[in-house]
Amino acid sequence: MNEITVGKLAKEAGINIETIRYYENIGLMPKPKRTESGYRIYSGNDLKRLLFIRRAKELGFTLKETAELLNIKVESKNTCGDVKRLAEKKIKNVEQKINDLKKIRDVLEKLVHQCVNEEITKDECPILETIEVI
Repeated sequence: MNEITVGKLAKEAGINIETIRYYENIGLMPKPKRTESGYRIYSGNDLKRLLFIRRAKELGFTLKETAELLNIKVESKNTCGDVKRLAEKKIKNVEQKINDLKKIRDVLEKLVHQCVNEEITKDECPILETIEVI
């Protein structure tokens, strides 16, 4: 792939232009080359990196974790085991979030079951009363 503009890069990666600029500002993406007139120019490697970032985000990795993954990818001394440890840590985090969401669901289900008369006023609604106390 030849050099491309930020607009085309954003479209190819399915990412907003402002997001690309943000990634550059925080160091997740390298600063791009510029034309004589100041336009940003990107390469195929930049697109690959953006797609990697997007996919890592889709898997639930934070930007900090994604930076760690990118560093591991670049560092020659790192191994697949280093990546595996990060992924295992992410799995534990995801499992905790699932447990938290199940607890929230259980509480909401109990609240919904307490609401036996849908015709009462909102001032007497057991769901609103419980939320107000929490």
